[in-house]
Amino acid sequence: MPDYRRWYAPGGCWFFTVNLLDRRRRLLVEHVDALREATATTMRRHPFRIDAFVVLPDHLHAIWTLPEGDTDFSTRWRLIKTRFAMALSKTEPLTPVQAARGERGIWQRRFWEHLIRDETEFGRYADYFAINPVKHGHVRRAVDWPYSSFHRDVRRGIYAEDWGIDVDAPGAFGE
Repeated sequence: MPDYRRWYAPGGCWFFTVNLLDRRRRLLVEHVDALREATATTMRRHPFRIDAFVVLPDHLHAIWTLPEGDTDFSTRWRLIKTRFAMALSKTEPLTPVQAARGERGIWQRRFWEHLIRDETEFGRYADYFAINPVKHGHVRRAVDWPYSSFHRDVRRGIYAEDWGIDVDAPGAFGE
């Protein structure tokens, strides 16, 4: 079995990518209210701060800051993924292993995380979130994607509404 090593920094600020198992599905935007509710319920029981969030049809990115002394982002993601799955009808095909384990065929099992070390790195990830829907061809301008904390950041004066319009998205940001 692989040895997944995670860096744990109490109260740290983290970048995450979480993917659907079937990347051709659009479940996250089709059921964005269920995702919001799963996240809100988890936050009430296991507090954390959402610094940035972008939801695309088949994956999402988030930046969270955990409470001081807390390192348990894995439980939070498990609860969000479980609550979201429970809100959906059971229509996805299951492998024999998934069926035997009582699993759903919605999420990839793991997620990718990265500890954000400073403000410069935070800014690069926040920019990545804002431009990601453009990069994937869902919209032509960041402001046109409804499932992003970009709108909150425009209201706060962090970004201008026209930010990223002149960016060559396909070559500017990797994934």
